[in-house]
Amino acid sequence: MKEQLYTIPVNDIFDKPCECPVCAMKLKLENDAVSFAMGPSYMEDDIRLTTDKIGFCARHMQMMYDFENRLGLALIMDTHMKNMIKEIELLQKKGRKSAGGLFSKKEETSLFSFTDKISHSCYICDRIKGVYERYIATIFYLYEEDSAFVTKFKKSKGFCLEHYGMLFEEAPKYLHGNILEDFTNDLNRVFLDNYKRMEEELAWFIEKFDYRNTDAPWKTSKDAVPRAMTKVNGILSMDE
Repeated sequence: MKEQLYTIPVNDIFDKPCECPVCAMKLKLENDAVSFAMGPSYMEDDIRLTTDKIGFCARHMQMMYDFENRLGLALIMDTHMKNMIKEIELLQKKGRKSAGGLFSKKEETSLFSFTDKISHSCYICDRIKGVYERYIATIFYLYEEDSAFVTKFKKSKGFCLEHYGMLFEEAPKYLHGNILEDFTNDLNRVFLDNYKRMEEELAWFIEKFDYRNTDAPWKTSKDAVPRAMTKVNGILSMDE
């Protein structure tokens, strides 16, 4: 099975304390893909042809900027923008279709279809999509085949809201019968227990700003805000 190829990286992620292992997996893939895109590959014709055509989403554009290869990013953006100018000039010449009657069905313009497609396309997203999907499949594979992983799963710090819902929804595609029931119960417990824990840590962080708690210990709440951001919105700092 293909999932066996990814057992090591998935296990490695679950070995590390994190408020959402799935976020950590995705961030690792994103960092690797950005490093590839901003390395020597951006001078390769086939890579540049693709990035010129589809561009990057806002998140990955920001990650590329933070990579601090300004010249490389400028070159990538310059040829992408030249390609956009050429395409848009052609679409502008086509103009709008004449409007129909009052009750006629509204049709998207070619220009809007193009800009909407480009706005929702991304070279980095496309590059990591296949491996990310295999990582998710591997979580279910390991849960069914590896008792040591089940222990890791149960002892994890849970998941962000988005990835909890995703794992809940995807599970029946990979697991069945008692295994599916066990996974669902473990997933529900590990999510809710840790979501409650995170809320309590956040509450204590707030309490620490009361002058009466000045000398009280921070406990585990000193970094509660960024960790809560992971739980609520899947925001993981780039160095995690």
